[in-house]
Amino acid sequence: MSAKKRLSSDNTNLRFGKHGWGIIFYCMIMFFLLIGFSIDGLNIVAPAFAEEHGLEYADVLSMATYAGFVGLFAYYIIGRINVKIGARYTSGICLIGAGLSYMFYGHAQSLLQYGIGLALVVSFINGAAYIAGGSLVVQWFPRKKGLANGLTTMGHHMGSAFYVPMIAYLIGSVGFAKGTTMAAFIALGLGVIGLIFIRNTPQERGIYPDNVSKEIYEAEYFTETVDETSIWTVPKLLKTKELWLVAMVVGINQLVTTGVMSQLVVRNVGLGLSQNTAIALMTVCAVIGFAGGYAFGWIDQKLGVKKAILIFLAWYCVALAMNITENMTAVYISVFMMGFSIGGAANFITSLPVSVFGRHGFAKVHSVYFPIMSAILFSNYTINAQALRLTGSLRGSYTVFLGLLLFNMILISIIDTKKYNRDYKKEDELLSK
Repeated sequence: MSAKKRLSSDNTNLRFGKHGWGIIFYCMIMFFLLIGFSIDGLNIVAPAFAEEHGLEYADVLSMATYAGFVGLFAYYIIGRINVKIGARYTSGICLIGAGLSYMFYGHAQSLLQYGIGLALVVSFINGAAYIAGGSLVVQWFPRKKGLANGLTTMGHHMGSAFYVPMIAYLIGSVGFAKGTTMAAFIALGLGVIGLIFIRNTPQERGIYPDNVSKEIYEAEYFTETVDETSIWTVPKLLKTKELWLVAMVVGINQLVTTGVMSQLVVRNVGLGLSQNTAIALMTVCAVIGFAGGYAFGWIDQKLGVKKAILIFLAWYCVALAMNITENMTAVYISVFMMGFSIGGAANFITSLPVSVFGRHGFAKVHSVYFPIMSAILFSNYTINAQALRLTGSLRGSYTVFLGLLLFNMILISIIDTKKYNRDYKKEDELLSK
């Protein structure tokens, strides 16, 4: 058999079709709102709320931690709902819920109300973007998930680059309550669009996954009828080692990425840079992330998710090692390299689990995997805090992050990234003939 033999559906072209591109842009905007509503936008919203109500900024900021832990339980519930009603309705309802919750906490009159509103926002927007959005990508692009994720996660970088100045302008122009309400209408509008126009699978539009022809789909994809609701049960998933390995690999990637980005300005100021320069470097990271996201998506598509993650981890390790030296030339180079890495990190949140488990029954898998992965991610706050306490700088936490990435290289190496994927099994059968 020729080493170059490939299936017709295994390619790196961007011919997703008009409905496929609709799914990509829908998911991209959800990621834009995710970053704006629950992560980067808090750099503006939290201090503005504290100032308006005469509260301590640290107290307002602490609400994000509580909201994150509430989200762990909410993600499981939303995941189960997604199994029952499908990604179309789950995403639409969650977007509307996120918009209404953003309005609520924009009008909050106490720290408790703000905290409740933020917890709802975090739960709903993650439910829309990651849980429902992930299911859409899996069903629409099972073979071209690498490229699709590389495009949809550009919404992350759009949020970092554009949402923060947008919400700052709105709050500065019309006030806190009206500013957040105006931003909330983006989520409300997108939710209505999702309910009307989005479909759970391409077959509901009379087309086929990855925008392939009927002939290619029937020849190269697994087409037998399976009971999606009974393939996996929660107890069976919890006893499956691949679920835990996948959650650990992705969780550690996200732990490191969140830990690096949340303290990047503080880290660079500690190295002697001015705050303006440090903020400018963070913006550079976000811009470079556009290229990194697509590049790692392309590598995923071309070489497979395991090789893509190994390359990603090796690149990230070099970046952190250069930063730890605290040589300023190396630090500037490391910022470029970290921006490229951060751009690719979000791709693997969906790409790795769907590669291992496949599209059949994926909603059930995702409902268990995503909360576990998120719990690992949240430990980055503890690592940063302990590093500061023990060493007096973030250099210690970056050293820990480097060690975790090296450990991740071992974990991804032992995962069979095609084990339960029926489409890959069909591919192997065809290529072995």
